[in-house]
Amino acid sequence: QVQVMESGGGLVQAGGSLKLSCVASGGIASHMAWYRQAPGKQREFVATSSSDGSTDYADNVKGRFTISRDYAKNAAYLQMNSLKPEDTGVYYCRMNRALGNAVFWGQGTQVTVSS
Repeated sequence: QVQVMESGGGLVQAGGSLKLSCVASGGIASHMAWYRQAPGKQREFVATSSSDGSTDYADNVKGRFTISRDYAKNAAYLQMNSLKPEDTGVYYCRMNRALGNAVFWGQGTQVTVSS
């Protein structure tokens, strides 16, 4: 019943910006987070936001990326500025459901940053 859907990915030149969206349905989210996976690499943590508003970021995106929440829409967003080619990858949204703290993942959205 729970569905997590990302959107907003695309192709952008280095130095540009993108805003990713994640909307969860079928359950109320507690924590929401963004991960990414580059070709040939393991999936890595990007940013997370808890229901109390606290946030955390990976060191290599801190100061460039911002995670935000819209609790009424059960949504999370990732504003990405000053994008670099090494930011290229598939970005996944992870939802922790408030009921039972079960984890759900979206299908991912492709972000490609050209040099």
